[in-house]
Amino acid sequence: MIALVAGDVSVRRPDHVVIETASGVGYRLAVSAETLRHVPAAGESVSLLTHLVVREDALSLYGFATEEERDLFLLLIGVQGVGPKMAVAVLSGGSPRELIASVAAGDVKRLTAVPGIGKRTAERIIVELREKVGALEDVPAGDGAEITVRRADDPRTLARDGLVELGFSVEEAERLLAGASGDTPEDLLQQALRAARA
Repeated sequence: MIALVAGDVSVRRPDHVVIETASGVGYRLAVSAETLRHVPAAGESVSLLTHLVVREDALSLYGFATEEERDLFLLLIGVQGVGPKMAVAVLSGGSPRELIASVAAGDVKRLTAVPGIGKRTAERIIVELREKVGALEDVPAGDGAEITVRRADDPRTLARDGLVELGFSVEEAERLLAGASGDTPEDLLQQALRAARA
């Protein structure tokens, strides 16, 4: 597995870079707009974390400026219907912290703004990423704001995911749970369903 590529920038394009290593080999790395911001001009040295995607007809190398972005990429490609190219498009929409905050807020509109992502795929990304990284209870108001992480085993998170499995959208589930109270997912789910029938 190629985990990192370091060398001189040979080519710098909107969707990829080529890095020539000391051995004289040039590696083509697909990158997001976020990573591209950290890549210097051609001729200067750079080091990028990588992930190799193996397909029957191709070996594709993806580059990342930070571990956080690579981790988020790995989570995204684990979502059904999201391939590496779509994951890179999502990552181009902002920093990993901003994207996780969007997921935590259930911001479907931000995700559907990415070409190729429909409402169902956006909702699937939100649900699956919340389960894996934990949802943010409070979306940060600014760079200095503290954020609290709500883990995937939180009763409210489990109740929301249960509503989504029953066919409610993420936004509907959040709205139904807003007025619910209880210590267990079952209590919250029952109250939310009563609110839905009301």
